Amino acid sequence: MVSPVTLNLKNSQAANCSDIPVYPFSAFRDHIITSVKNGAKLSALFGNPVTDQGLQLMSVLSYPESGTLSLLAASVGESYASLTPDCPAAHWFEREIAEQWGVTPLGHPWLKPIRFHQPFGNHANIWGWNPDEAVKPGVTDFFQVKGEEVHEVAVGPIHAGVIEPGHFRFNCHGETVLHLEIALGYQHRGIERALQSGPDKKTLHMMETLAGDTTIGHYTAYCQALEGLSGCAVPPRAQALRAMALELERLANHTGDLGALAGDIGFLPTASFCGRLRGDFLNLTALICGNRFGRDMIRPGGVLFDLEEQRKEKFLGNLENAFRDVKRAAELLWESSSVVSRFEKVGVITREQAVQLGLVGPAARACGLAHDIRCDFPAGAYADFKIPICTQEAGDVNARAYLRWMEIQKSVAYVRTLANALPPGPIRTPAGALPANRVAVSMVEGWRGEICHVAMTDDVGKFHRYKVVDPSFHNWMGLAVAMRQQQISDFPMCNKSFNLSYCGHDL
Repeated sequence: MVSPVTLNLKNSQAANCSDIPVYPFSAFRDHIITSVKNGAKLSALFGNPVTDQGLQLMSVLSYPESGTLSLLAASVGESYASLTPDCPAAHWFEREIAEQWGVTPLGHPWLKPIRFHQPFGNHANIWGWNPDEAVKPGVTDFFQVKGEEVHEVAVGPIHAGVIEPGHFRFNCHGETVLHLEIALGYQHRGIERALQSGPDKKTLHMMETLAGDTTIGHYTAYCQALEGLSGCAVPPRAQALRAMALELERLANHTGDLGALAGDIGFLPTASFCGRLRGDFLNLTALICGNRFGRDMIRPGGVLFDLEEQRKEKFLGNLENAFRDVKRAAELLWESSSVVSRFEKVGVITREQAVQLGLVGPAARACGLAHDIRCDFPAGAYADFKIPICTQEAGDVNARAYLRWMEIQKSVAYVRTLANALPPGPIRTPAGALPANRVAVSMVEGWRGEICHVAMTDDVGKFHRYKVVDPSFHNWMGLAVAMRQQQISDFPMCNKSFNLSYCGHDL
């Protein structure tokens, strides 16, 4: 079969919606399966309502070697042949499509809702429950493992402290986990539905709070999409400041994760140090824009805050102090043989599993996959100032933890370089109105991994469809696989070694 012709774009490049090829579903399906087997990444798969054609499925395939983003669509009826049996990376996407649009992927091996909400528009409800009823028949059925001495352990959805709600159900034989089922959706806010007909005043606030610990990552992706659609050229100084803010977000969260992992195994020196040091990196972001999470830092066309010479000196001094202390805390962690022995060979994901599941970010790079949006699909400052890709091979908790320490070192060096070489000039260019019937795909390497935003405008330049794929959407199934044949007591550190977002998933 001849491979379909696709619409090929670079990161944040725009095209006419009419340029997206629409193929028969069989060709669409075969193209995705073949492309993923040959090294492409399924970055997005979602439903797109088209008035004269019903529902289209649209795919975004990313090709790291060429830096190309490939778009292809196919019209479907009430059902279609599931991709998941031949392309496991489509598993979560197809469950979402079924929930949002009432379209059944026939042959899907694990077809259940992932957020439990009414379908978009007037589409059919394939689950057969009434959203007005307190009990939704069938929705709370969990998969079971049967056999002598098999038992279930249910955790959540309510957790201690400030942890977001999520339900974890373990099928165990003794202390060994045979299967983990993860049920999310408790944070569902209907953001994708609310983004339609935007952008408007509320769009800004929704983008900055898609996932609160990834404010810079998601808002950068949003701005890149708008700038691509409108043809706005962001000044080099603003691009550098955006990249600095994105790396500070990575530094804060990676540092916090090292501390939390240390706490999960009772190694208190690193746990206590990194809890404080995460705040030091957040304070560096606040030094630039006045907000520790970077809210109000970025806007379409550039940034709202500059870093003048006097504050830059203080910024660099505080950066060096924070890095010096993190270095000491990290060295304590890996100089302890008991720490390393506790981390090693726990929660292993093989390279093959990472590819099949479509894992992204540190979770993928810890399995030896050298994929990073900053290098594969560079935009802004990353196109001019390269940042090395860090990888590990073991795919276990130790690899995911040590990779964070490697990336902390690279990010500090990158921020230092950018701060010392800030280009002169303005920090913002006015962004024009969005044109009608255009599409752009924006990709950013958030601290958890690949962030993908797909923006499509209608006849009047408003959002006809706005699709967001948070890195956690790709990686939750990775956590479930990592727990197979592990001791149930290993779950806290396995969970923290992924540290996935609930609200980023539950859009």
